[in-house]
Amino acid sequence: MVQIIAGTKGKGKTKILLEKANSAIKEAKGSVVYLDKNTKHMYELNNKVRLINVMDYSVKSCEAFVGFICGIVAQDHDLEIMFLDSFLKLAYLEGQDITDTIVTLDEIGKKYGVDFVISVSMDKKELTDTVLPFVSDAL
Repeated sequence: MVQIIAGTKGKGKTKILLEKANSAIKEAKGSVVYLDKNTKHMYELNNKVRLINVMDYSVKSCEAFVGFICGIVAQDHDLEIMFLDSFLKLAYLEGQDITDTIVTLDEIGKKYGVDFVISVSMDKKELTDTVLPFVSDAL
């Protein structure tokens, strides 16, 4: 399952994502992973949440990003939920249509029992009809 937190820059998406991650770890039976573009939020996350700085790896395209996600899913069979902050930057999708990538993540999530919670720096009005049902919070 994919949940999108949508809103333009500076609306508070990261704060909501951090709160959801810290809440999830309290109830999780499996692993919780938080992907970000840096380690700035390390001290705001519960220490049981695994923070991964995607920029530390050679992810240079959307296809590489999806492969990176699949690698994490493949190596951790207990993975329950993954939080993706700054999704457009991480996935190299700034200024592009995110529909195919969101649908792919949803398929991965359903197949392997992983939930994805994603912050997207776009206004809800900018999202396609295919992506709109995934929006859980619009700021």
